[in-house]
Amino acid sequence: MTTSETAIPLVPPELGPGPRRAGWAPGWLRRHNLQLWIGAVMIGLMVLAGAFAPLVAQHSPTTPDAMHTLLGPSGSHPFGTDNLGRDIFARVVYGARSDLTIAVVAVIAPFLIGLVFGIVSGYFGGWIDTIMMRLADIVTAFPFFILVIALVFVLGNGAWSIFVAITCVSWVAYARLVRGEAMVLRNKEFVAACQAGGISTWRILLRHFAPNVATQAIVYAMSDIVMNVGVIVTLSYFGLGIVPPTPDWGSMMADGQQFLAGGYYGMTLFPAGAVIWTSLALSFVGDGLAHALRIER
Repeated sequence: MTTSETAIPLVPPELGPGPRRAGWAPGWLRRHNLQLWIGAVMIGLMVLAGAFAPLVAQHSPTTPDAMHTLLGPSGSHPFGTDNLGRDIFARVVYGARSDLTIAVVAVIAPFLIGLVFGIVSGYFGGWIDTIMMRLADIVTAFPFFILVIALVFVLGNGAWSIFVAITCVSWVAYARLVRGEAMVLRNKEFVAACQAGGISTWRILLRHFAPNVATQAIVYAMSDIVMNVGVIVTLSYFGLGIVPPTPDWGSMMADGQQFLAGGYYGMTLFPAGAVIWTSLALSFVGDGLAHALRIER
């Protein structure tokens, strides 16, 4: 037998392996970004419950019932009732509506302020950067929670006071984060090309800087919402947050604390579970977004 007879024949190109079967999911999902999906489902359930609270809850969250106080979980009251006979499940669901709304809206203003401050400070540098960063140092010189509590105490209870207090404190983190990204970006070649082409400074900042430096700030916003939920719950726990009788997780835990010794855990346990559920969900979403954006870039 000759060598030519024993050689392995080559496979013709037309008979070669066919194209690989396309996956059913987009690329970023096929990379096993389970955190984003788990967090999205968890927070989605909480948002839907709060948005459709009148349909989800059978009872009013504010109407007392003196004949049915401190009841355990049952078919008509899944989480039981509190010391005034109000349905705990309804109050947890309506509390999601109020707490999440304030926590999300309170991120918008600090995000925008920090984005503007960070871009301007990082791009121009010099005395502008010095003034803005010294202002940020003044704010960060005080502990976060102490400063927020002090501002709410001065401004008074209510959602508006919480908005103002969080905005006055939270913008610093966004500004520092964006400033670092802007300082790196201003040395890129495309920025020099834009400047050489006669493009105005503000157009460079709006069209080129803002979209590129906002990515990290968006990811940080997820963890900032978690912080805001903690702030709102803490303020309400100490009687400085949302004004009663509006349902709120912090005030529910404060009201239920005095009944723990008697074995009535529902007033404290269920709102605390809602806080933990929401915090975990937003943390998963933040980590998943960071992973997805890092891969796509």
